Amino acid sequence: MNDLISSAAAEDGSAPLAGNFSSLCCPCDNTVSRRGFLSGMAALGAGALLPGCATSQGGGMNAPTVLGNRDRIDTHHHFFVPSLVAEMVSRKIVEPPALNWTLAKTLDDMDRAGTATSILSVTTPQVSFADRDTAKRLARESNEYAAKLGGDHKGRFGSFAMLPMGNTDDALKEIEYSLDVLKADGIGLLTSYGDKWLGHPSFAPIMDELNRRKAILYTHPTVANCCRGLIPDTPPTVVEFGTDTTRTIVNVVFSGTAARCPDLRFIFSHAGGSLPFLTERLQKMPVLNPSLAARVPNGVMHELQRFYYDTAWTANGYVLPSLLHLVPKEQVLFGSDYPYRTSEDNIKGLIAYGFSERDLKTITRDNAVRLMPRWRG
Repeated sequence: MNDLISSAAAEDGSAPLAGNFSSLCCPCDNTVSRRGFLSGMAALGAGALLPGCATSQGGGMNAPTVLGNRDRIDTHHHFFVPSLVAEMVSRKIVEPPALNWTLAKTLDDMDRAGTATSILSVTTPQVSFADRDTAKRLARESNEYAAKLGGDHKGRFGSFAMLPMGNTDDALKEIEYSLDVLKADGIGLLTSYGDKWLGHPSFAPIMDELNRRKAILYTHPTVANCCRGLIPDTPPTVVEFGTDTTRTIVNVVFSGTAARCPDLRFIFSHAGGSLPFLTERLQKMPVLNPSLAARVPNGVMHELQRFYYDTAWTANGYVLPSLLHLVPKEQVLFGSDYPYRTSEDNIKGLIAYGFSERDLKTITRDNAVRLMPRWRG
Protein backbone atom coordinates (compact mmCIF):
# COMPACT_ATOMS: atom_id res chain seq x y z
CA MET A 1 0.00 0.00 0.00
CA ASN A 2 2.83 2.40 0.83
CA ASP A 3 4.39 1.76 -2.58
CA LEU A 4 1.08 2.53 -4.27
CA ILE A 5 0.58 5.79 -2.39
CA SER A 6 4.16 6.87 -3.04
CA SER A 7 3.77 6.12 -6.73
CA ALA A 8 0.50 8.00 -6.90
CA ALA A 9 2.19 11.03 -5.41
CA ALA A 10 4.21 11.47 -8.57
CA GLU A 11 1.14 12.59 -10.51
CA ASP A 12 1.03 15.81 -8.55
CA GLY A 13 4.76 16.46 -8.70
CA SER A 14 4.79 17.29 -4.99
CA ALA A 15 6.54 14.22 -3.65
CA PRO A 16 9.17 11.86 -5.04
CA LEU A 17 8.34 8.33 -6.02
CA ALA A 18 9.48 5.68 -3.61
CA GLY A 19 10.55 2.27 -4.83
CA ASN A 20 10.06 0.88 -8.29
CA PHE A 21 7.33 2.51 -10.40
CA SER A 22 6.43 -0.92 -11.79
CA SER A 23 4.82 -1.78 -8.45
CA LEU A 24 1.93 0.45 -9.43
CA CYS A 25 0.92 -2.01 -12.14
CA CYS A 26 -0.25 -4.74 -9.83
CA PRO A 27 -3.59 -4.51 -8.00
CA CYS A 28 -2.19 -6.78 -5.30
CA ASP A 29 -0.29 -3.74 -3.96
CA ASN A 30 -3.58 -1.98 -3.21
CA THR A 31 -5.54 -3.59 -0.40
CA VAL A 32 -8.77 -1.84 -1.29
CA SER A 33 -8.59 -2.77 -4.96
CA ARG A 34 -7.62 -6.33 -4.17
CA ARG A 35 -10.61 -6.77 -1.86
CA GLY A 36 -12.85 -5.19 -4.48
CA PHE A 37 -11.61 -7.67 -7.06
CA LEU A 38 -12.38 -10.76 -4.97
CA SER A 39 -16.02 -10.85 -6.00
CA GLY A 40 -14.97 -11.48 -9.59
CA MET A 41 -12.41 -14.19 -8.94
CA ALA A 42 -14.82 -17.06 -9.45
CA ALA A 43 -15.69 -15.83 -12.93
CA LEU A 44 -12.24 -14.71 -14.03
CA GLY A 45 -9.84 -16.86 -12.05
CA ALA A 46 -7.18 -15.59 -9.66
CA GLY A 47 -4.50 -15.80 -12.30
CA ALA A 48 -6.47 -13.48 -14.56
CA LEU A 49 -7.02 -10.93 -11.81
CA LEU A 50 -3.46 -10.65 -10.57
CA PRO A 51 -1.25 -10.58 -13.67
CA GLY A 52 2.34 -9.51 -14.06
CA CYS A 53 2.88 -5.92 -15.00
CA ALA A 54 2.72 -4.75 -18.57
CA THR A 55 6.00 -4.32 -20.43
CA SER A 56 6.93 -2.34 -23.48
CA GLN A 57 7.27 -5.48 -25.58
CA GLY A 58 3.58 -6.34 -25.82
CA GLY A 59 1.84 -8.67 -28.19
CA GLY A 60 -0.14 -6.22 -30.28
CA MET A 61 -3.90 -6.27 -30.74
CA ASN A 62 -3.74 -10.02 -31.41
CA ALA A 63 -2.25 -10.82 -28.01
CA PRO A 64 -4.19 -13.27 -25.80
CA THR A 65 -6.54 -11.56 -23.36
CA VAL A 66 -9.12 -12.39 -20.71
CA LEU A 67 -10.68 -8.95 -21.04
CA GLY A 68 -13.06 -9.51 -23.94
CA ASN A 69 -13.69 -6.63 -26.35
CA ARG A 70 -10.87 -4.85 -28.18
CA ASP A 71 -12.76 -1.73 -29.19
CA ARG A 72 -12.57 0.22 -25.94
CA ILE A 73 -12.06 4.00 -25.72
CA ASP A 74 -10.03 5.37 -22.82
CA THR A 75 -10.86 9.00 -22.02
CA HIS A 76 -8.28 9.45 -19.23
CA HIS A 77 -4.89 8.53 -20.66
CA HIS A 78 -1.79 10.70 -20.21
CA PHE A 79 1.18 11.43 -22.43
CA PHE A 80 4.30 13.56 -22.06
CA VAL A 81 5.66 15.73 -24.84
CA PRO A 82 9.50 15.87 -24.72
CA SER A 83 9.71 19.67 -24.58
CA LEU A 84 7.42 19.81 -21.53
CA VAL A 85 9.40 17.07 -19.80
CA ALA A 86 12.64 18.94 -20.50
CA GLU A 87 11.19 22.12 -18.98
CA MET A 88 10.07 20.25 -15.86
CA VAL A 89 13.50 18.63 -15.57
CA SER A 90 15.13 22.07 -15.66
CA ARG A 91 12.85 23.19 -12.83
CA LYS A 92 13.31 19.97 -10.84
CA ILE A 93 9.59 19.21 -10.79
CA VAL A 94 9.57 16.14 -13.01
CA GLU A 95 8.69 12.66 -11.74
CA PRO A 96 9.50 9.16 -13.03
CA PRO A 97 6.21 8.56 -14.89
CA ALA A 98 7.03 11.49 -17.16
CA LEU A 99 10.64 10.43 -17.58
CA ASN A 100 9.71 6.80 -18.24
CA TRP A 101 6.83 7.37 -20.63
CA THR A 102 7.23 6.04 -24.17
CA LEU A 103 4.90 5.50 -27.08
CA ALA A 104 5.75 1.80 -27.12
CA LYS A 105 4.72 1.38 -23.48
CA THR A 106 1.49 3.28 -24.12
CA LEU A 107 0.52 1.09 -27.05
CA ASP A 108 1.40 -2.03 -25.10
CA ASP A 109 -0.77 -0.94 -22.18
CA MET A 110 -3.66 -0.25 -24.53
CA ASP A 111 -3.32 -3.60 -26.27
CA ARG A 112 -3.35 -5.52 -23.01
CA ALA A 113 -6.63 -3.90 -22.00
CA GLY A 114 -8.32 -4.15 -25.39
CA THR A 115 -8.20 -0.37 -25.82
CA ALA A 116 -8.62 0.63 -29.45
CA THR A 117 -8.37 4.39 -28.85
CA SER A 118 -6.98 6.58 -26.08
CA ILE A 119 -7.90 10.25 -25.81
CA LEU A 120 -4.61 11.76 -24.70
CA SER A 121 -4.31 14.54 -22.13
CA VAL A 122 -1.64 16.26 -20.08
CA THR A 123 -1.82 15.79 -16.33
CA THR A 124 -1.05 18.30 -13.60
CA PRO A 125 0.74 20.70 -13.47
CA GLN A 126 0.28 21.12 -17.23
CA VAL A 127 1.89 24.53 -17.90
CA SER A 128 0.59 26.30 -14.79
CA PHE A 129 4.16 26.73 -13.47
CA ALA A 130 5.42 28.62 -16.53
CA ASP A 131 5.57 32.29 -17.52
CA ARG A 132 3.23 33.48 -20.25
CA ASP A 133 5.49 32.93 -23.27
CA THR A 134 6.72 29.55 -22.07
CA ALA A 135 3.20 28.40 -21.28
CA LYS A 136 1.99 29.39 -24.77
CA ARG A 137 4.87 27.58 -26.43
CA LEU A 138 4.60 24.39 -24.39
CA ALA A 139 0.83 24.19 -24.76
CA ARG A 140 1.09 24.55 -28.54
CA GLU A 141 3.92 22.00 -28.80
CA SER A 142 2.03 19.55 -26.65
CA ASN A 143 -1.17 19.87 -28.64
CA GLU A 144 0.66 19.47 -31.93
CA TYR A 145 2.54 16.46 -30.60
CA ALA A 146 -0.72 14.74 -29.64
CA ALA A 147 -2.17 15.51 -33.06
CA LYS A 148 0.91 14.01 -34.72
CA LEU A 149 0.57 10.83 -32.67
CA GLY A 150 -3.01 10.60 -33.87
CA GLY A 151 -1.96 11.08 -37.48
CA ASP A 152 0.87 8.59 -37.27
CA HIS A 153 -1.25 5.92 -35.58
CA LYS A 154 -4.64 6.10 -37.25
CA GLY A 155 -7.50 5.24 -34.94
CA ARG A 156 -5.36 4.86 -31.82
CA PHE A 157 -5.17 8.39 -30.42
CA GLY A 158 -7.40 11.41 -29.97
CA SER A 159 -6.67 14.33 -27.65
CA PHE A 160 -8.01 16.82 -25.15
CA ALA A 161 -5.95 19.94 -25.84
CA MET A 162 -4.16 21.84 -23.09
CA LEU A 163 -4.62 25.61 -22.68
CA PRO A 164 -2.27 28.30 -21.29
CA MET A 165 -4.79 29.40 -18.69
CA GLY A 166 -2.66 32.19 -17.26
CA ASN A 167 -3.89 34.53 -20.01
CA THR A 168 -7.45 34.50 -21.36
CA ASP A 169 -6.56 35.72 -24.87
CA ASP A 170 -3.89 33.05 -25.20
CA ALA A 171 -6.30 30.38 -24.01
CA LEU A 172 -8.98 31.47 -26.50
CA LYS A 173 -6.49 31.41 -29.37
CA GLU A 174 -5.38 27.91 -28.40
CA ILE A 175 -8.99 26.74 -28.31
CA GLU A 176 -9.43 27.98 -31.87
CA TYR A 177 -6.22 26.39 -33.12
CA SER A 178 -6.68 23.09 -31.32
CA LEU A 179 -10.31 22.51 -32.26
CA ASP A 180 -10.33 24.03 -35.76
CA VAL A 181 -6.87 23.15 -37.06
CA LEU A 182 -5.66 20.19 -35.01
CA LYS A 183 -9.16 18.72 -34.69
CA ALA A 184 -8.73 17.84 -31.01
CA ASP A 185 -11.64 15.98 -29.44
CA GLY A 186 -12.03 18.58 -26.74
CA ILE A 187 -10.17 20.65 -24.17
CA GLY A 188 -8.43 19.34 -21.07
CA LEU A 189 -8.16 21.65 -18.05
CA LEU A 190 -7.06 21.30 -14.45
CA THR A 191 -9.70 21.55 -11.73
CA SER A 192 -8.10 24.70 -10.36
CA TYR A 193 -5.41 27.25 -11.08
CA GLY A 194 -3.88 28.78 -7.97
CA ASP A 195 -6.97 29.24 -5.82
CA LYS A 196 -9.46 29.67 -8.67
CA TRP A 197 -11.80 26.87 -9.64
CA LEU A 198 -13.44 26.61 -13.05
CA GLY A 199 -16.54 28.59 -12.14
CA HIS A 200 -14.43 31.66 -11.31
CA PRO A 201 -15.48 34.82 -13.21
CA SER A 202 -12.03 35.14 -14.79
CA PHE A 203 -12.63 31.88 -16.66
CA ALA A 204 -16.09 32.89 -17.93
CA PRO A 205 -14.92 33.89 -21.45
CA ILE A 206 -13.27 30.48 -21.87
CA MET A 207 -16.33 28.62 -20.63
CA ASP A 208 -18.61 30.70 -22.83
CA GLU A 209 -16.52 29.98 -25.91
CA LEU A 210 -16.47 26.26 -25.20
CA ASN A 211 -20.22 26.35 -24.70
CA ARG A 212 -20.66 28.19 -28.01
CA ARG A 213 -18.72 25.42 -29.68
CA LYS A 214 -20.63 22.70 -27.79
CA ALA A 215 -17.22 21.39 -26.84
CA ILE A 216 -16.13 18.64 -24.48
CA LEU A 217 -14.29 19.86 -21.39
CA TYR A 218 -12.32 17.12 -19.67
CA THR A 219 -10.94 18.05 -16.25
CA HIS A 220 -8.07 16.59 -14.28
CA PRO A 221 -7.53 17.22 -10.58
CA THR A 222 -4.63 19.08 -9.08
CA VAL A 223 -3.96 20.54 -5.66
CA ALA A 224 -4.93 24.14 -4.97
CA ASN A 225 -2.54 26.56 -3.28
CA CYS A 226 -4.68 26.50 -0.16
CA CYS A 227 -4.30 22.81 0.48
CA ARG A 228 -0.72 21.69 0.05
CA GLY A 229 0.86 19.63 2.80
CA LEU A 230 -2.19 19.65 5.08
CA ILE A 231 -1.74 16.05 6.24
CA PRO A 232 1.83 14.97 6.97
CA ASP A 233 3.13 12.02 4.94
CA THR A 234 -0.01 11.96 2.78
CA PRO A 235 0.48 12.93 -0.87
CA PRO A 236 -2.14 15.26 -2.40
CA THR A 237 -3.20 12.48 -4.78
CA VAL A 238 -4.75 10.54 -1.90
CA VAL A 239 -7.19 13.15 -0.55
CA GLU A 240 -6.75 16.49 -2.29
CA PHE A 241 -7.21 15.32 -5.88
CA GLY A 242 -10.69 13.96 -5.20
CA THR A 243 -11.51 16.99 -3.07
CA ASP A 244 -10.37 19.47 -5.71
CA THR A 245 -12.51 17.73 -8.31
CA THR A 246 -15.48 18.12 -5.97
CA ARG A 247 -14.66 21.77 -5.33
CA THR A 248 -14.60 22.61 -9.01
CA ILE A 249 -17.90 20.79 -9.65
CA VAL A 250 -19.54 22.71 -6.79
CA ASN A 251 -18.05 25.96 -8.08
CA VAL A 252 -19.20 25.31 -11.65
CA VAL A 253 -22.74 24.58 -10.45
CA PHE A 254 -23.22 27.32 -7.85
CA SER A 255 -21.42 30.05 -9.79
CA GLY A 256 -24.12 29.61 -12.41
CA THR A 257 -21.58 28.44 -15.00
CA ALA A 258 -23.28 25.09 -15.55
CA ALA A 259 -26.69 26.66 -16.17
CA ARG A 260 -25.20 29.40 -18.35
CA CYS A 261 -23.32 26.84 -20.45
CA PRO A 262 -25.84 24.06 -21.11
CA ASP A 263 -24.07 22.88 -24.27
CA LEU A 264 -20.67 22.51 -22.62
CA ARG A 265 -20.11 18.81 -21.97
CA PHE A 266 -18.09 18.26 -18.79
CA ILE A 267 -16.09 15.13 -17.96
CA PHE A 268 -14.91 14.87 -14.35
CA SER A 269 -12.18 12.44 -13.35
CA HIS A 270 -12.19 9.78 -10.64
CA ALA A 271 -15.99 9.44 -10.40
CA GLY A 272 -16.28 13.09 -9.39
CA GLY A 273 -14.09 12.74 -6.30
CA SER A 274 -16.21 12.95 -3.16
CA LEU A 275 -19.19 14.38 -5.05
CA PRO A 276 -21.47 11.30 -4.88
CA PHE A 277 -21.23 11.28 -1.10
CA LEU A 278 -22.09 14.99 -0.77
CA THR A 279 -25.13 15.06 -3.05
CA GLU A 280 -27.68 15.46 -0.27
CA ARG A 281 -25.82 18.45 1.15
CA LEU A 282 -25.53 20.05 -2.28
CA GLN A 283 -29.26 19.72 -2.90
CA LYS A 284 -29.91 21.64 0.32
CA MET A 285 -27.66 24.58 -0.53
CA PRO A 286 -30.26 26.64 -2.46
CA VAL A 287 -32.68 26.08 0.41
CA LEU A 288 -30.19 27.20 3.03
CA ASN A 289 -28.98 30.09 0.85
CA PRO A 290 -31.87 31.28 -1.37
CA SER A 291 -29.57 33.63 -3.29
CA LEU A 292 -28.07 30.56 -4.96
CA ALA A 293 -31.39 29.37 -6.37
CA ALA A 294 -31.27 31.74 -9.34
CA ARG A 295 -27.90 30.27 -10.35
CA VAL A 296 -29.33 26.76 -10.57
CA PRO A 297 -32.71 27.40 -12.23
CA ASN A 298 -32.97 23.79 -13.40
CA GLY A 299 -32.04 22.39 -10.00
CA VAL A 300 -28.82 21.00 -8.58
CA MET A 301 -29.50 17.42 -9.62
CA HIS A 302 -30.16 18.45 -13.22
CA GLU A 303 -26.61 19.77 -13.50
CA LEU A 304 -24.89 16.98 -11.58
CA GLN A 305 -26.67 14.33 -13.60
CA ARG A 306 -25.81 15.79 -16.99
CA PHE A 307 -22.08 15.65 -16.32
CA TYR A 308 -19.90 12.68 -17.30
CA TYR A 309 -17.62 10.91 -14.82
CA ASP A 310 -14.74 8.54 -15.50
CA THR A 311 -13.66 5.36 -13.72
CA ALA A 312 -9.99 6.15 -13.07
CA TRP A 313 -8.99 4.82 -9.62
CA THR A 314 -12.67 4.11 -8.90
CA ALA A 315 -13.38 0.81 -10.67
CA ASN A 316 -14.31 -0.92 -7.43
CA GLY A 317 -17.24 -1.78 -5.21
CA TYR A 318 -16.64 1.10 -2.84
CA VAL A 319 -17.24 3.94 -5.30
CA LEU A 320 -19.25 2.60 -8.22
CA PRO A 321 -22.50 1.94 -6.29
CA SER A 322 -22.66 5.55 -5.14
CA LEU A 323 -21.74 6.97 -8.57
CA LEU A 324 -24.32 4.78 -10.30
CA HIS A 325 -26.96 5.95 -7.87
CA LEU A 326 -26.15 9.53 -8.84
CA VAL A 327 -26.00 9.03 -12.61
CA PRO A 328 -27.00 6.29 -15.04
CA LYS A 329 -24.31 4.13 -16.59
CA GLU A 330 -24.71 6.20 -19.77
CA GLN A 331 -22.87 9.05 -17.98
CA VAL A 332 -19.86 6.92 -17.00
CA LEU A 333 -16.69 6.68 -19.11
CA PHE A 334 -13.75 4.29 -19.01
CA GLY A 335 -10.64 6.10 -17.80
CA SER A 336 -7.39 4.34 -16.97
CA ASP A 337 -5.14 7.18 -15.69
CA TYR A 338 -2.22 5.53 -17.48
CA PRO A 339 0.70 5.58 -16.63
CA TYR A 340 -0.30 6.04 -12.99
CA ARG A 341 -2.41 2.89 -13.22
CA THR A 342 -2.54 0.32 -15.98
CA SER A 343 -5.55 0.19 -18.27
CA GLU A 344 -5.74 -3.52 -17.52
CA ASP A 345 -6.26 -2.80 -13.81
CA ASN A 346 -9.25 -0.61 -14.55
CA ILE A 347 -10.93 -3.03 -16.94
CA LYS A 348 -10.46 -5.93 -14.53
CA GLY A 349 -12.00 -3.82 -11.77
CA LEU A 350 -15.05 -3.13 -13.92
CA ILE A 351 -15.38 -6.81 -14.80
CA ALA A 352 -14.98 -7.86 -11.18
CA TYR A 353 -17.67 -5.39 -10.16
CA GLY A 354 -20.12 -7.54 -12.10
CA PHE A 355 -21.18 -5.40 -15.06
CA SER A 356 -22.93 -7.34 -17.81
CA GLU A 357 -21.20 -7.53 -21.17
CA ARG A 358 -23.65 -4.98 -22.56
CA ASP A 359 -23.16 -2.54 -19.67
CA LEU A 360 -19.39 -2.95 -19.87
CA LYS A 361 -19.51 -2.01 -23.56
CA THR A 362 -21.70 0.97 -22.73
CA ILE A 363 -19.12 2.28 -20.27
CA THR A 364 -15.95 1.35 -22.13
CA ARG A 365 -17.02 2.40 -25.63
CA ASP A 366 -20.57 3.48 -26.43
CA ASN A 367 -20.73 6.51 -24.14
CA ALA A 368 -17.48 7.88 -25.57
CA VAL A 369 -18.75 7.35 -29.11
CA ARG A 370 -21.88 9.37 -28.31
CA LEU A 371 -19.66 12.21 -27.12
CA MET A 372 -17.15 11.84 -29.97
CA PRO A 373 -18.91 10.33 -32.99
CA ARG A 374 -15.76 10.29 -35.12
CA TRP A 375 -14.64 7.19 -33.19
CA ARG A 376 -17.76 5.24 -34.13
CA GLY A 377 -15.90 3.39 -36.88
